[in-house]
Amino acid sequence: MLDAIGWVITQFGMAFYNFFYAVTHPASWLDWTDGKAMVKFIFYGASMDFFFVVITIFIIILIIGLWKREFLWGVVRVIEGFNNTLGRFFAWAALLMVLQQIMIVFLQRIFLRASINISPFGFGVTKDLSWWAEELKFYNAMLVALCCAYAFVQGAHVRVDLFYAGMRFRAKKIVDMIGSIFFILPSMTLIWMYGWFFLWRHLVTPKISATDKIELLERKARFLKWNVETIGFSPNGFDGYFLFKILLVSFAGIIFVSGMSYFYRSLLEFLEGEESEGKYLDKDKLGDELAETVAEIH
Repeated sequence: MLDAIGWVITQFGMAFYNFFYAVTHPASWLDWTDGKAMVKFIFYGASMDFFFVVITIFIIILIIGLWKREFLWGVVRVIEGFNNTLGRFFAWAALLMVLQQIMIVFLQRIFLRASINISPFGFGVTKDLSWWAEELKFYNAMLVALCCAYAFVQGAHVRVDLFYAGMRFRAKKIVDMIGSIFFILPSMTLIWMYGWFFLWRHLVTPKISATDKIELLERKARFLKWNVETIGFSPNGFDGYFLFKILLVSFAGIIFVSGMSYFYRSLLEFLEGEESEGKYLDKDKLGDELAETVAEIH
């Protein structure tokens, strides 16, 4: 038991060193012209060292926030503002998806075209209609991966309130904090860890595995080169499936940070009472305005 506690304390202590080393030596992991720097970026991107750096930052923000609550409210507002902005922007992918589907149907069934040629500014792109049809999956993936945190902030996610709805205010906040710490953060950590190496196995060769040690990766660095996956499910179909893997990692990172923000908000509302519920929360008003307009018409 003491060994485990000592190990955890050591990891938190090393988190400070690893963070400041990475900040003061960016070329050691960002200079991708050097194979060793690139494999370090890949290895440490889903490593235990990176995890403890993130958790240490989470705890430091929490400690400062307990001392100065306005700071913690500021962190919550920044994260929620980012999620709202990101979600509201990529929600337009739904409209783009509908318009593109209509275009495909018209071109295929009415004009009997087999491909679409787009040549903006003299740069031509010609793709088969099946490519554009399969690309619709990517728009759908963007909606899920990049708008999920936005839906979470807006309270639009599906939840079962059999017990939660009848709880007192502070009891709800305790449940929210427990859910953030023991469900959101661990699950997103697992998705990130597996998704990170799943992504890089389709971007570079030789293949990199989650079980590879840094010493092995440094030996592989001599042969490392870009080999981006461009294989589709059909001969003329969408060939950018590596983008889905980028979305998977992005989803895990965004929801992890959102889980941290949700914990901070729940804690602040628990400490400040019911009057702080929804404080600084930027919720969409379109539904309320539409309801008022309909009511006025009737």
